[in-house]
Amino acid sequence: MSATPTMEFDVKDLALAPEGKKRIEWAEREMPVLRLIRQKFATDKPFESLRIVACAHVTTETANLVRTLQAGGAQTILIASNPLSTQDDVAASLVQDWHVPVFAIKGESTDVYNRHVRMALDSEPEIIIDDGSDVVATLIKERETLAKKIIGTTEETTTGIVRLKAMERDGVLSFPAMAVNNAQTKHFFDNRYGTGQSTLDGIIRATNVLLAGRTIVVVGYGWCGKGVAMRARGMGANVVVTEINPIKAVEAVMDGFRVMPIVDAASIGDIFVTVTGSRHVIDRQHFKLMKDGAIVCNSGHFDIELNLVGLRELSHPSVSVRPFVEEYKMRESGHRVIVLGEGRLINLAAAEGHPASVMDMSFANQALSVEYLINNRGRLHPGVHQLPDEVDLEIAGLKLQALGIRFDSLTAEQVEYLSSWETGT
Repeated sequence: MSATPTMEFDVKDLALAPEGKKRIEWAEREMPVLRLIRQKFATDKPFESLRIVACAHVTTETANLVRTLQAGGAQTILIASNPLSTQDDVAASLVQDWHVPVFAIKGESTDVYNRHVRMALDSEPEIIIDDGSDVVATLIKERETLAKKIIGTTEETTTGIVRLKAMERDGVLSFPAMAVNNAQTKHFFDNRYGTGQSTLDGIIRATNVLLAGRTIVVVGYGWCGKGVAMRARGMGANVVVTEINPIKAVEAVMDGFRVMPIVDAASIGDIFVTVTGSRHVIDRQHFKLMKDGAIVCNSGHFDIELNLVGLRELSHPSVSVRPFVEEYKMRESGHRVIVLGEGRLINLAAAEGHPASVMDMSFANQALSVEYLINNRGRLHPGVHQLPDEVDLEIAGLKLQALGIRFDSLTAEQVEYLSSWETGT
């Protein structure tokens, strides 16, 4: 369908736009850093006539990132990075109110999702903003000629960076990629505080269960896992952590959590949350061991963290008992396993994703990473790059400024001391 004779889009219903506009503007109030960057971009126009494809969760926060790129002169196409994360009213508003081509419908099939990826690539973008690296992977597999025209990509998920590094290792990544997820103002805050709060929000909205007194098993103790474990304990849950990395496992122990293999945790958990970025971390044998009524969900990027194919083979056809809540009854034992949000990101499937105030820093990183790629065009070698520390510090400083919080700076004497070696005991 067309919004104008020259603009294609695919959203659920443009009649949802007024509500979406209100919510986008509400989120903007909590995103002062991105607002400051937008004002600068509106003056400097660093992306004049640049074609950008953004594959992201279509939320109110993402809408404000797209508005920021648009203010900088970019021609931006937005597609969903997950079939269940789109907020349909937001997608409609971006089309109607800001004339952004959006291809995203909550609940879209995998075939539709893949079609949207290819339609976005048909625009021949020069920059890709990716969330999981599906667009980049499709580009490399299917659009070899187009890959030569790409200035660079930005990636803000752990899963996506793992894939990009694999592409780099295999020698197929032919352009620079900014590892936005590795910026301190991204993963320290978005992954820990954003994922921590929004994951529990999604579980509670989907099920309305009381978390206090429940045993919650957090599979993976990266920054997302730390956030989920911290917030679950704050809600009164008994938290168990499973890990493959001994350093992270020791950290979890010293943070006060029980640590054990998933095969041992499977039989004692009431609620399971996977946050690893890996595959089948809850597998067939673990589903068999779970207690009757165990709740399983994922807050990692892809649903393959749960072996749902294996679960379906072990159980009778699932029954939908609430929105985003599927009950599987095991054929042999008769016990029930509850899967939330089809195994996709529960914080976006059943809730609204991260709060805008934390995405403010994440999307500031995205916007400044795109600017960095443009400013360093032709000077960055193909491969995965970090955003410079000074940009990270700038974002943190802007956030404190927006919050009205002052902080110290080094004196001249301290600068001299910290840069010398002569003074000792």
